[in-house]
Amino acid sequence: MKKTILLCGSLLLMYGSTFAQKGQWQSLFNGKDLKGWKQLGGKAVYNVEDGQIVGTTVTNTPNSFLATDKDYGDFILELEFKLGAPFNSGIQFRSQSREDYQSGRVFGYQMEIDPSDRKWSGGIYEEGRRGWQYPMELNPAGQNAFKPTDWNKYRIECRGNEIRTWVNGVPTAHLVDTSLPKGFIALQVHGIGKNAADENKHIYWKNIRIIDKPAASQYSPYDKIYVVNNVDNTVSGQQQKNGFQLLWDGKTSKGWRGAYQKTFPTKGWHIQNGELSIMHSNGDEEGSGGDIVTEKEYGAFEMEFMFKLTPGANSGVKYFVNESYETGGKSAIGLEYQVLDDEKHPDAKLGREGNRTLASLYDLMTRKQEKRALLPIGDWNKGRIIVYPNNHVEHWLNGFKVLEYERGSQAFKDLVAISKYKNWKNFGLWPVGHILLQDHGNEVYFKSIRIKVLK
Repeated sequence: MKKTILLCGSLLLMYGSTFAQKGQWQSLFNGKDLKGWKQLGGKAVYNVEDGQIVGTTVTNTPNSFLATDKDYGDFILELEFKLGAPFNSGIQFRSQSREDYQSGRVFGYQMEIDPSDRKWSGGIYEEGRRGWQYPMELNPAGQNAFKPTDWNKYRIECRGNEIRTWVNGVPTAHLVDTSLPKGFIALQVHGIGKNAADENKHIYWKNIRIIDKPAASQYSPYDKIYVVNNVDNTVSGQQQKNGFQLLWDGKTSKGWRGAYQKTFPTKGWHIQNGELSIMHSNGDEEGSGGDIVTEKEYGAFEMEFMFKLTPGANSGVKYFVNESYETGGKSAIGLEYQVLDDEKHPDAKLGREGNRTLASLYDLMTRKQEKRALLPIGDWNKGRIIVYPNNHVEHWLNGFKVLEYERGSQAFKDLVAISKYKNWKNFGLWPVGHILLQDHGNEVYFKSIRIKVLK
């Protein structure tokens, strides 16, 4: 019996990582060499010094990655790093490199390391494909957790389609996404082009450890930060905890009706494959099916929705819609988040100073010129409207806040006075109103419409 115990003990010492694979921490870096890792992408230098992995920038080379030999799906990862000088970097996870995709270019999720003034460390970027999935503008409370000149501790939790990140113990991002269920983990040294001033900058990593396939009890409890949910027409566990629910169920017309009507339109609007669409007709307001509105009215709320434009299309998402106005067969009156192909639809050039462009407050206020928020026509976009109880209002587009105003302020009233709404009494000032999806005679698609009532 004693010999058996001694033998087992020896095996645990020799092969501890094998026995600890499930539910226990394993070291991904032995502190001595780069065994278990491989370099992909550019030609940045990786070596081991004083028990740390050191990455060094090299000019005129693309992004470089030191990747694990093994792939991971569900896991909890922790590591520490320090920037020797300010430059962008990141931690890849669930990432891949395949010859059939851009000749082996690394792609996948990345937890951002960003020492710049924008403070996006901890956000989630998809390297090599879709770009920003969780910009840190979505979570201002997490933006100050990063320490630009000191050691930082990053934590990443992947559980099925839920991805969560922490910087120095502060929750920073929460993404629900099915794009990449597994892949390698990698340490990035960002490409620096031909700028010699950025050469020989260092980043240091240590204490890299992982729990592969954790038990449910090992994941962190839900918190209150904003969730980006890319799974169509669903509400995640944390979104439910945060108070969100589906405003459209993805299958039926329940909760919606035609504007000025008692029932949902019998033509024009289609519900198919989890998408709510208005078909092309004549390009005029109230085209073939007419506008649709929620049966309920809303005051303070947070609404998110996905929309897809076809070339030259025009539509809108209106809020505080008041059906007591007689519009003479035109679209119902309300504050409008413009949905438009700015390049091909003439309405973008009308109005005043671009206040009829995509995500603008229609005919009142122009969105910020945030190029990263603009996606090609035909791609799905993420819209977001927040009306706070104090009447502060925000428009968001693809994770970027592009507009804000104070409903009912003198500045707001002044804008109304020089707009097409100047003759509508109390325009935009009602305490509650319907939410509306506009039929402007063009083909436009909606899905993943969620709402949270704010108190």
